Amino acid sequence: LQFRDTAIRHRPFPNTQDMLAMLVTPSAAFRSPGAIPHHAAAVRRVSSVMQEDDAPAPAPMPAAKKSMEMDYESSGFIKLSEAARTKLDQFSEGTLDNGWATSTEISDKAGMIALAEKLNPTIGFWDPLGIVDDASPETIGWFRHAEIKHGRVAMAGFVGYCLQSNGVHFPWGIQGQFAGYDLPAVSFGDIAAAGGPADQWDALPTAGKAQILLVIGFLEMYGETSAALEMDGQKHYVRGGKPGYYPSFQGRMPHPVPLCRVGRADLAASRPHLGRISPQVPLDLWDPFGFTKQMAPERKEKALLAEINNGRLAMIGLFGLISASKGLIVPGLDTLGIAPYAGEVMAPFTAGDTALPFVADMAAKIGTYGY
Repeated sequence: LQFRDTAIRHRPFPNTQDMLAMLVTPSAAFRSPGAIPHHAAAVRRVSSVMQEDDAPAPAPMPAAKKSMEMDYESSGFIKLSEAARTKLDQFSEGTLDNGWATSTEISDKAGMIALAEKLNPTIGFWDPLGIVDDASPETIGWFRHAEIKHGRVAMAGFVGYCLQSNGVHFPWGIQGQFAGYDLPAVSFGDIAAAGGPADQWDALPTAGKAQILLVIGFLEMYGETSAALEMDGQKHYVRGGKPGYYPSFQGRMPHPVPLCRVGRADLAASRPHLGRISPQVPLDLWDPFGFTKQMAPERKEKALLAEINNGRLAMIGLFGLISASKGLIVPGLDTLGIAPYAGEVMAPFTAGDTALPFVADMAAKIGTYGY
């Protein structure tokens, strides 16, 4: 599908750029006519081609649907889509600015040495592999962002590992009858009884693992979206932006519409939980309660340095716990009674998840690598 001057029937096989454009352009259909001239013209061209081919003209939008237009309009999803399309065009035309000319972020080895002195004056700068010796600004930005992100995940993982190892869990169920599906009842207590944290992951239902991985994939995709970052006044970390920054969800994510607002009061009455939907995503991934927004700049800078240090320690600590669970000698952890794990730490799925494609072949190789 090509939203340019070429008619659709002359482009039956869309290329990659066209397919990407489809992901961000259809949102124009949710706007009022004439709001975006070039998108409106594109829609008119599509309609004219459809009519020439004797396809039925689209029916007028019912009044109940118009409330959905306002929801998408007010959510900011349209602006996000437009910005993403602009970025795509700039990338394809080779006009996308790398951002480093005006950036104040660290872009060379001297800046990394200064940062290291702030983080730990005793150790200072330590780069035995010479990673930043001749690194480009983009590479330095990528490594800094990766360290901050992995540090945050490791801090959460370390705390989670300690809690799960001591049997701490939610008191309710994780799976059961839902929306007409009669699924086997599984509680968090059942998962906690499976063993250590790694065994608990293996004990999760396949659908639960898939949901977790899909959510992680969405969060990764959204965090890498330059359009979303620029709506917050930021840039991508490889284009001079702030490493570790995660864009806000507020006012830009499309959301479900309460059934009573789209003419389905009958369903709203029978399924009240579907009629109580927030008009926007209520919390952000980063700082959901806004604790850092009121910090003084000096206090925030100190907290960011502490975050990097704590993240580095958490990465070491989490891998120490995992290594000890596999029977490796880890000084200080060998006497803690960490539950042993016989599975493959790096395998997200096991033989119990063979309903998913390719998992059966992967599971057959677990335990055959000599460790």
